[in-house]
Amino acid sequence: MISIGAARPATDAANPARFALPTGPLRGLAARVLSLAVLLAVWWAVAAAKLVDPQFLPGPRAVWDAFVRANSWHPLAPGVPREVPGEQNYFLWEHLLASLQRIAVGAGAAVILGPLVGFVLGTSKALATIIGPYLNFLRTLPPLGYIGLLIVWFGIGDTSKIWLLFLAAFPPVVVATIAGVQQVSADRINAARSLGANRLQVISRVLLPATLPEVIGGIRVAVGFAWTTVVAAELNNGIPGIGGLAFLAGQQLNTPLTMACIIVIGLTALALDAVISWIGALVVPWKGKA
Repeated sequence: MISIGAARPATDAANPARFALPTGPLRGLAARVLSLAVLLAVWWAVAAAKLVDPQFLPGPRAVWDAFVRANSWHPLAPGVPREVPGEQNYFLWEHLLASLQRIAVGAGAAVILGPLVGFVLGTSKALATIIGPYLNFLRTLPPLGYIGLLIVWFGIGDTSKIWLLFLAAFPPVVVATIAGVQQVSADRINAARSLGANRLQVISRVLLPATLPEVIGGIRVAVGFAWTTVVAAELNNGIPGIGGLAFLAGQQLNTPLTMACIIVIGLTALALDAVISWIGALVVPWKGKA
């Protein structure tokens, strides 16, 4: 006798499509890998078909060869036994390290001083009224607008480059800190004061925790903006430096090396942003939970 009941659902083996697509974080990773593969395939196809002059768009293999050459010893010229390191007598990673050191000093000083200045301006309307316009003026200036003046003041060495990176990173941190301080509810401050908190306790227990998420966001923007100005900072006497190498390679019409430098600059920017985001998640775990 056959019992009549609800039909059994199809087994996992009978429906293999269930496991064809990853879920959760793996789905996002798979989408990124697939989009990168498609981009590389299109790039290779366009370069292989010579739809664009290789002088303007070299293929992925040419860019990879330029990257490898920039990170290895190679003959000075065909038939010459003498070998030289990388490009401009530095390996590519040494160029990158030199730029990161400039960023660490210039943007690092902005990350330290920016929140302090922002807290002062955010808690003093008089100072904010006086200094605010100058801060916004500096924030809206393009770096190429004052790099020449910095070179006149500090020379073509690293000092002018560090000042440029500092001036690029300082305003975003200050503005973000001011915004964080001003968005703290007056009721929270008054409640802390009514419970007996003094000025220092109000700053350390109320203003600082409430402002930190904005400060971290400002630091992300500042470091990203400073990194985008690294090429401008290294236009003059920028060797070693990844921005200086990219500029010099472009002047020499070495397009594969230029593209290799651009890719390295972009990947480094993503890595810096990821590190700052990770640090921010550790420092302000309450962000979005209040």
